[in-house]
Amino acid sequence: MTRAHELIAALGSIPHETNPKLVAQRSRDFYWYSPVLKRQLEGVTGDIIVSPRSEAEVAEVLSACFRLDIPVTPRGGGTGNYGQAMPLSGGAILDLRSLNRVTSIGPGHVTAEAGAIIHDIDHAARSQSGQELRMHPSTARNATIGGFIAGGSGGVGSIRWGTLRDLGNVISARVVTMEAHPRVLTLTGYDLHKVVHAYGTNGIITSLDMPLTAAYEWVDLLMTHNDWLRLNQFSDLLACQDGILLKQLCTIEAPTPHRYFIRHQKYLDPRGHVIVAMVAPHALSSLEALCRQERVTIAFRSDILPENEKRALPPAYELTWNHTTLRAIRMDPSVTYLQTLYPNPGHVGKIAEMSALFGEEVPGHAEYMRFEGRISCDGMPLVRFTTEERLEEIIRIHEEHGCPIFNPHRYTLEEGGMKQTDEVQLAFKRLVDPKGLLNPGKMIAWDDPDYDFNKAGYYLFPGIKKEGTFADEIPSLD
Repeated sequence: MTRAHELIAALGSIPHETNPKLVAQRSRDFYWYSPVLKRQLEGVTGDIIVSPRSEAEVAEVLSACFRLDIPVTPRGGGTGNYGQAMPLSGGAILDLRSLNRVTSIGPGHVTAEAGAIIHDIDHAARSQSGQELRMHPSTARNATIGGFIAGGSGGVGSIRWGTLRDLGNVISARVVTMEAHPRVLTLTGYDLHKVVHAYGTNGIITSLDMPLTAAYEWVDLLMTHNDWLRLNQFSDLLACQDGILLKQLCTIEAPTPHRYFIRHQKYLDPRGHVIVAMVAPHALSSLEALCRQERVTIAFRSDILPENEKRALPPAYELTWNHTTLRAIRMDPSVTYLQTLYPNPGHVGKIAEMSALFGEEVPGHAEYMRFEGRISCDGMPLVRFTTEERLEEIIRIHEEHGCPIFNPHRYTLEEGGMKQTDEVQLAFKRLVDPKGLLNPGKMIAWDDPDYDFNKAGYYLFPGIKKEGTFADEIPSLD
């Protein structure tokens, strides 16, 4: 009996799919934001989709795949941008969207299965308790909570609450190990760092307890000024007004907003740089006073629109973070982006400095957030892509000017989101995934401990498969 036969026999009634076209579709995320990853990963595919409906079925799948040496790549909504959910070694795609229950809502927290859509969790929390999640990605309507925790680092809400790795922004996680007899672990406190932003390399998250905060009917605002430095100075001043309750605050350099925010275009001047903000209704008058004092124009506010016009517009958060990139790419496929840090102090100056260096080749986009308790900025500037060599040069110039790049053109933890080898995550992987079958190729520290990060070029996982691990066996199944 082939491995494929053995796996399918072991799955029993657990839903699975081997149709190559469907498997190929579920082997994708938004890796194509990067022309580099598009070239490297275009042909990557798994062999089978497995869709467990419970934590117990997750354990069954992992046990069977462990016994058969079949790699497992977990997947939620597939909204990641770095190839996190792409099966570099083929094997099984573990689709967790059927684990989608919101199991409890209480004062200050919600417990939900990993496959629950973030928008659905928020809706349940609002309707049952008047609360909402502290933080979510711009893709909240499609992203799962497990995918956000395993693949993200911050998002809408980070202006007040910081990043996902800040203590308290995840309360606890249930994680299933990949062993002959999988264990279910409950992680809290600093132990959560083992699985937060680990791409599912360190166990499969099945359930999360997340903090809630008071829900508001947030007012969406677009504010403008024709001076990029002045606009960012104002944004920094606004970010430091702790009495003005914000959920989102970012700046986007002209002409990006007018060019790509089509449904908001009539409110915008092509020359105007834009702040996208979400403010609590009770804080609006204070924000207006600050705008008048600093001579910043409010070009758009959602609270004065007729309801039918308001419903026709995307929410403000879908203009921010990587939704800015998505809107640009839809109109101009040559556009890509970077992800950088403008460190505090001096973050506003760094934003202006990079704009002066690159002009329209790298139009600015800064997400204001709390980082280690201080206001700082994540940069998500667009890049008008020409060649991979020029892209590397742009990255080098940023880093030479004190703006570290979290490289979205790499699929590994160390080269992208982590910027380092995380010894805690590596040690945990040795315990919970002794064969290294969980999402192979994403953790250099596991695959190549002696890798020299100072050398030029990309890390290419030696086990990468453009065809599955047992794809040839699938058509022979009766």
